[in-house]
Amino acid sequence: MGLSLRMRRRGGAKKDILTPAISSSEEEEEIVIPSQFQCPISYDLMKDPVIIASGITYDRENIEKWFESGNQTCPVTNTVLATLEQTPNHAIRRMIQEWCVAKGSSLDRVPTPRVPISSHQAIEICGKLLSATRRGDHVVCVGKMVEKMKRLVQESERNTKCFKANGVGLVLCVCFNAFSVNANASELLEDVLLLLTWMFPIGSEGQANLTSTTSFTRIVGFLKSGDQNAAFLVKELLSLDEANVDKLAAINGVFDALVKSIRDSSSLTSIFHMISAKPVTTSRFMELGLVNSTVEMLVDSENSVCEKALLVLDAICESNEGRTIVRGNELVMPILVKKILKISEFAKKSLVSVMWKICKTGDGTEVEEALRLGAFKKLVVMLQVGCGEGTKEKVTELLKMMNRHMKTNGFVDVSDSSIEFMHLKKPS
Repeated sequence: MGLSLRMRRRGGAKKDILTPAISSSEEEEEIVIPSQFQCPISYDLMKDPVIIASGITYDRENIEKWFESGNQTCPVTNTVLATLEQTPNHAIRRMIQEWCVAKGSSLDRVPTPRVPISSHQAIEICGKLLSATRRGDHVVCVGKMVEKMKRLVQESERNTKCFKANGVGLVLCVCFNAFSVNANASELLEDVLLLLTWMFPIGSEGQANLTSTTSFTRIVGFLKSGDQNAAFLVKELLSLDEANVDKLAAINGVFDALVKSIRDSSSLTSIFHMISAKPVTTSRFMELGLVNSTVEMLVDSENSVCEKALLVLDAICESNEGRTIVRGNELVMPILVKKILKISEFAKKSLVSVMWKICKTGDGTEVEEALRLGAFKKLVVMLQVGCGEGTKEKVTELLKMMNRHMKTNGFVDVSDSSIEFMHLKKPS
């Protein structure tokens, strides 16, 4: 028996292994894929046939997913496997190749997959990189080892996992730290940063290498030039240990670099970590216009970015200085009110917290503005729909503040559709 597919016949010679394709034109043809060419898991034509310990052949991608799900048995025989190693089945591959060629141009070709690296190969590469690092030979590191690792990592996710499992992350951290003082090693360090984004978590020893004064200084240097990999590493390092906040804060130019790269969500998260763990950093960030930059990101950013921006704004509002500057931004309350019912539950928690902090500690003008913009009805809806206990308490208190203001002063309720930002002066 074989799998029957309707195919479209097209011109052009094919040389590699082929898979089914559909064209929008030309004559339709039915092709039956022989059962021995089908993966027993997906029943699709195998692209990269491999044999496992039970002797059964599968498509590599499908059997790897099976193993990654925690299975240690053969899907067909259900026998427990002595090893999860996979061996390329070149015989079946050649048969599939010949069959595809015989079918002419009815199928689309796919690139012949490269064989993933083994643990032995990963350890060997790792050892050579470490040896070159200890010799101080950055030319060999970047010209051979690091370039080879980049190519292998980009080839397949399995190669990346193999490198991670065999300690490459730590060696890369050692390499970065060793050459961080070398002014001529920028190309190497930039490539190592790229590789490290795939290697987290890196462990305490790797973290110690990356958070040394010379390493952090070099990472901040890349951050200043807009390097997204550097932004990612800073975020990861700050999330691992609060002690890294003090180390980073001591690096010259880091505050300016983070604010300038705030459009990168990694930098936004890093700023949140710094303000939360070290509130004294708030003043420095305020001087660089953090509030205005964060508020502007709330206007048109996607949901995930809004979540991070609101977290930062909430952290800023922990201090009197922060709340004062937030109140001084004319866009804040209109944006908060407009977004109450349009963001994720996680973001709503931060939004309500910001509104509660600036209203509770204000002189009443914030409550009046929120009422005028229609916040009362939206907060009532939010309470009816349901929210977390802490958020619920803040919403309730906000509604009580607004209710007292309505009874005392009256208010003008503005519908959602009339909330506009165009007439508001953008903060300088």
